[in-house]
Amino acid sequence: MKSIPIKNFYLYIILALCITASVLFIQNNDSFYERTIAEVKEVKLVHSEEVSDIYDNEDRVYEQRIIAEITNGKAKGQHILLTNQYSKAKAYDYKIQSGQKLFVSIKENKAGAAELSGDILDLKRDHYILLTGWIFILILLFVGKKQGLFSIISLAVNAVLLSYALDVYLKNPEISLLLICSAAVILFTVTSLLLVNGFNEKTYAAIIATLAATFLSLLITYLVIWLTGGKGLRYEELQFITRPYQMVFLAGLFIGSLGAVMDVAITMSSSLFSLYEKNNSIPVQALKRSGMEVGKDIMGTMTNILFFAYISGSIPMLILYIKNDSPLGFSLSMNLSLELARALAGGIGIVITIPIGLYTAIYFINRKRARK
Repeated sequence: MKSIPIKNFYLYIILALCITASVLFIQNNDSFYERTIAEVKEVKLVHSEEVSDIYDNEDRVYEQRIIAEITNGKAKGQHILLTNQYSKAKAYDYKIQSGQKLFVSIKENKAGAAELSGDILDLKRDHYILLTGWIFILILLFVGKKQGLFSIISLAVNAVLLSYALDVYLKNPEISLLLICSAAVILFTVTSLLLVNGFNEKTYAAIIATLAATFLSLLITYLVIWLTGGKGLRYEELQFITRPYQMVFLAGLFIGSLGAVMDVAITMSSSLFSLYEKNNSIPVQALKRSGMEVGKDIMGTMTNILFFAYISGSIPMLILYIKNDSPLGFSLSMNLSLELARALAGGIGIVITIPIGLYTAIYFINRKRARK
């Protein structure tokens, strides 16, 4: 029976300790929250009734009486009486169960009342987030091994960079958001590709192709919007921000298309370098033909991925509009115009990445070949 290498054994031990420590922390982190948290001890259904709206949509509404124990703050250890109403459809509410933890607000205690009373603000969901996060990390490590680890590090670094970039913009609104996002895109690209693929010609080719295609796709999108005056784009979903909505839209589009463009760029670069490493004397024309075939194969799937990723977020609002008898054309234009624009801009980025990635990779291959 093959034994586990000692190095891997230590890694498994560290991983198990990290999982255990994070689970224990999440289960006992109530004192770190400023909002009051209560753990549900007893739930009783006290009432239910059938309801219908003006469009004859039928539903059933339930009322729960809940006794919970406060787990943080000055009232820690005291019981609180809560009331929860939820519908059978659970469109905007939820059924409370024993053992769950809730964010609550405490009402002023009436004279002579034995228990505190209050309102439910939200569910405490950090343990669900932790579970999902660890499943993602374990799958990534199982499939990607060392590269999976670097992918996790890259993701964490990019999240910090994005948070810092937005913080800089909020504190310095006079600085263009596009300028800040441009710097962030460069850092995202360099950090991600170098961490996952290392310092080599293949990575350098992918970095150059990614940046060139991303900035070029943004330029094309901006020119189209400028030439058409932005007709057909409905910015209603951005109406509550207090910053220039078109610039915010372009910045989101800029970062949104980066992932797909980066994926195409590294795929093109990896494919061509793999062909060269297997046959150092392969002609440039053969590399071009092979690269274009690879590009054609991934172009359709990547474009579809972008389309479905953007459109899926609008499905709930689209259903809401149609359910309330809004005309189909109006519903589509109100909810899909920006998503379709993002998908089209990302699609442009994917398509132009193929030739840019192809010739960039061939350039680095020729340099490598000339050094031999």
